[in-house]
Amino acid sequence: MAIRYPMAVGLNKGHPVTKNVAAPKHSRRRGRLTKHSKFIRDTIREVCGFAPYERRAMELLKVSKDKRALKFIKKRVSLYLFCQSSYK
Repeated sequence: MAIRYPMAVGLNKGHPVTKNVAAPKHSRRRGRLTKHSKFIRDTIREVCGFAPYERRAMELLKVSKDKRALKFIKKRVSLYLFCQSSYK
């Protein structure tokens, strides 16, 4: 919060200054997909196809069994976060 007025008292008291903007930490980038890794994953997916559990989930989605497909993927993939990406 930058100080607006050169006042001696109150919430915005003090000398008017501009706040330093720090560069975002490298650790905040963790888990984000890079262009290269996305390209590699897409290439592998194109060559190898889908895993058997992914094919079964797609079949369930085709016959409008969305909830069943989600439960099936949750059982196969340990974390719900990974499950969401497989579900899409």
